[in-house]
Amino acid sequence: MFEARHNMDAPTTTSADDGTPGDGGGWFTPRKPSKGPEDGRITTAPTTPEAPESGVAPEAPETREAPQATEALGAMEALRATEASRASQQQASTPQAQSTAPPISVRQAKPAQQASADALLVQRTMAEIEPVADKVTSYFYALLFTRHPDLRALFPAAMDTQRDRILKALLTAAEHIDHTDVLVAYLKNLGRGHRKYGTQAEHYPAVGECLIGSLSRYASATWDEETEAAWVRTYTTISQVMIDAAAEDEMRAPAWWFAEVVSHDLRTPDIAVVTVRPDQPYPFLAGQYTSLETPWWPRVWRHYSFASAPRPDGLLSFHVKAVPAGWVSNALVHHARPGDILRLGPPTGSMTVDHTTDSGLLCLGGGTGIAPIKALVEDVAEYGRRRPVEVFYGARTDHDLYDIDTMLRLQQSHPWLAVRPVVDQRAQLPDAVREYGPWNEYDAYLSGPPGMIRNGVDALRDIGIPEGRIRHDSVEELVASD
Repeated sequence: MFEARHNMDAPTTTSADDGTPGDGGGWFTPRKPSKGPEDGRITTAPTTPEAPESGVAPEAPETREAPQATEALGAMEALRATEASRASQQQASTPQAQSTAPPISVRQAKPAQQASADALLVQRTMAEIEPVADKVTSYFYALLFTRHPDLRALFPAAMDTQRDRILKALLTAAEHIDHTDVLVAYLKNLGRGHRKYGTQAEHYPAVGECLIGSLSRYASATWDEETEAAWVRTYTTISQVMIDAAAEDEMRAPAWWFAEVVSHDLRTPDIAVVTVRPDQPYPFLAGQYTSLETPWWPRVWRHYSFASAPRPDGLLSFHVKAVPAGWVSNALVHHARPGDILRLGPPTGSMTVDHTTDSGLLCLGGGTGIAPIKALVEDVAEYGRRRPVEVFYGARTDHDLYDIDTMLRLQQSHPWLAVRPVVDQRAQLPDAVREYGPWNEYDAYLSGPPGMIRNGVDALRDIGIPEGRIRHDSVEELVASD
């Protein structure tokens, strides 16, 4: 459902210190859009994802497991105006694929003007509660599950892995509250993605009520009617964007896909290539990723990149590394077998190839992060343009270069492709890139562990690659990967 990161709705009354609503009225009830089939399983294919926005630095899951993307909060009239404008543009054109929005990155956007009054109030609240984030989170869930016990079933049985995500989400949101262009696209993506959790429009008020109750209790030094009103406007706006996006998506795509495991290739004791067959067409773009649920851990979803470009047979492959205490990763590596049924969420991510240019591709893949890089290479090959592609495949040991044979075969088949394995105990892949080049005519793509992505972005900027030409999926999603 609206995992710990997206749990908010919009109250319209003052909250008491104990988190209970005041006497001044009822909580905001979002406008309910018309519903599609009851189970949300529409056979119509989703539309094609949007190309990454110029100047946005997406960030990519290491084909890895990353928990849910952080949420964005914002409430200004500008957000409403942007949403209305985009909606009218969408009505004027016929979409062909499920639109996907890049996760919000700290460097993505800068407010075009001074921070709004609501943004300042929200950020002030976040500054006060940050030192007691754990208490706020615990109190939030206590309120939510006590007041609305029916919602407990939408969450995993064990909450340990997601308790702190809501606060991380709020902090990220506060940082980007006035970045309306990025925010609207991101919120739409969240609204679509939340369908797989069973989230309904009527769930948002309960979440908003408990959010406000938690904030008012722990931000007592700065909390007042003006601050609450700012949070109400903020949450009202975001929740409606998410609700509308989910309703639109319901008319053209299922909430999730069932997928049967058709092969399980154990490449190393802790890395497996898992190939599945979806129960209906699954449109996606090379470089994107999806969320995946196993039968062993119901309601626990993790993110994995597609390890190939779209295939004629419709099969999907993922490279999975079992990590310590990783519920989903260990299940997929050590327990999954052909015939097992998994569930897939919708495709997302903006680390896709821009086929409108002839720029070269500089690709850095660390560990199982080589999976989406391989997909990008296949995409370039399929498109038919002879544009240079340089792949740096990083690993700590030779043993960890589990897919090097595949990459070298691709190199033999395509003279425009160069594959450079980099083995270093310190995993200093970005340093190796500096020895080659120049890269000023290349678009850069990074996929791997969070530290590699952060160091890689810094290194690429230092050698002159413009930030708008560096693409990766959300580092925030990788931090607590399971």
